[in-house]
Amino acid sequence: MSRVYNFSAGPAVLPEKVLSRAAAEMLEYGTTGQSVMEMSHRSKEYQAIIDETERLLREIMSIPNNYKVLFLQGGASSQFAMVPLNLLNKTGKADFVITGQWAKKAYEEASRFGDCTIVASSKDKTFSYIPQLDKSKFNPTADYFHICQNNTIYGTRFTELPDTGNVPLVADMSSCILSEPVDVSKYGLIYAGAQKNMGPAGLTVVIIREDLIGGARESCPTMFNYQIHAENGSMYNTPPTYGIYILMLVLEWVKEMGGLEAMKIHNEKKAAIIYDFLDNSKLFKPTVMGKDRSLMNVPFVTGNEELDAKFVSEAKKAGFINLKGHRSVGGMRASIYNAMPIEGVQKLVEFMEKFEKENAQ
Repeated sequence: MSRVYNFSAGPAVLPEKVLSRAAAEMLEYGTTGQSVMEMSHRSKEYQAIIDETERLLREIMSIPNNYKVLFLQGGASSQFAMVPLNLLNKTGKADFVITGQWAKKAYEEASRFGDCTIVASSKDKTFSYIPQLDKSKFNPTADYFHICQNNTIYGTRFTELPDTGNVPLVADMSSCILSEPVDVSKYGLIYAGAQKNMGPAGLTVVIIREDLIGGARESCPTMFNYQIHAENGSMYNTPPTYGIYILMLVLEWVKEMGGLEAMKIHNEKKAAIIYDFLDNSKLFKPTVMGKDRSLMNVPFVTGNEELDAKFVSEAKKAGFINLKGHRSVGGMRASIYNAMPIEGVQKLVEFMEKFEKENAQ
């Protein structure tokens, strides 16, 4: 067997230790005589899995007791509607920072349900930076303030959170959750699709402060009501059982690695390797400069579309896959999530150095 280095933005690389454990347990989990994939979500055996997953997530992220952890379906995109249906119901107003496609989609969806304001945007420079925020533009009576904390497509991240006062901060952390420590108490709600740093596609994790539960509008569909899921322990309907099990294994791996402080050091090392090369390359150019650079997603270009295509093609043949940039921006993008080993980034840079010498202009 020969595994490639997978730089996909999601579904993304998973730790080999996790995959090996899942493979070993595919036919039988423990002594249950069945696969987790076949297991009733109402069984005591599965209840133990979901309980342990929540316990590990609370421990690793230091989630306060006054927050609920929900395991949902529908991806982060469903949260674009679920958040306003549950939260946008007091003043009917919300503030948004637009730092890329996903933040824009969250704003557009929420605008169907209330009065949403763009307080800052980096669209003027193709979302290649995080805009400076002017607190005087924030609405102190808004029901919530939304950010996309790490921008997968454009390779930027918030290194400093906006001071929203008493307005709940809502963050899409799909592409940065578990990559470094966060102070959960600074957020009203965190949501994340699992398929980047947590597990396979199909699971979405929501971490929500308890006082924000219970205010859904009457027209809110039952399956979109946080209160329903909270009251039923994420078991109102059949949850994404296998995805939750894989998340449990990923969390065990993160804990073995040393927790989120160790993950941050690991991710900073990887990012430094590729950014240092890009900053000194005569062929490849990074698209994001300065403190806003993502630790998870590194977009870059040559400035020549044909050369970009040649690089992606030759990289794939050499065992470096999914380096093509998002269709909306082109170029290349290396997503270096938690499970990408340092060796993978080092070998990619070696390949880029070789490609540069062979294609010097």
